[in-house]
Amino acid sequence: MTTEILLAGFGGQGILFAGKQLAKTAMHEDKCVSWLPSYGPEMRGGSANCSVIISDKEIGSPIINRPDVLIAFNLPSFDKFESKIKSGGILIANSTLISTKSTRDDINAYYIPATQMASENGLEGGANVIILGYFLKLTKLFDYDKFVDLMVAGIPATKTKLIENNKKALKLGYDYN
Repeated sequence: MTTEILLAGFGGQGILFAGKQLAKTAMHEDKCVSWLPSYGPEMRGGSANCSVIISDKEIGSPIINRPDVLIAFNLPSFDKFESKIKSGGILIANSTLISTKSTRDDINAYYIPATQMASENGLEGGANVIILGYFLKLTKLFDYDKFVDLMVAGIPATKTKLIENNKKALKLGYDYN
């Protein structure tokens, strides 16, 4: 089985971090993985996206033209990529920054106010991890506890606040209805 995931938003929203967490977890599960970041020269505030391919077999190209899953962090990314999702695919949109709803009836669209949730819980900058938690719940692609352990293992011990905040953010997203 191959799953192609496109994460897209503004630079500074943690797009690359979120993609890395998915790729790292897949590698620990002995999957073939491709992680391809793309961002404008202005980085923070400019467009950023990250393609992650997870497969049981070798991956021929890191390019994703029709993702199985689109995680859209902002309206420009929603507008640019929503039409490219494969029929039967999944859209996860940060509804704090995206008021538009998909009109497609051939995809499963989910909306989570991740930026608002992060702000209300003192987790500024944590919307990306909240969305990852929601992604885990919806797709069941990875075991939640294993994902948490691998995410925490990648955070330096000197940044313990990030460890607790990321665990809290992931749980908020996973528990979101």
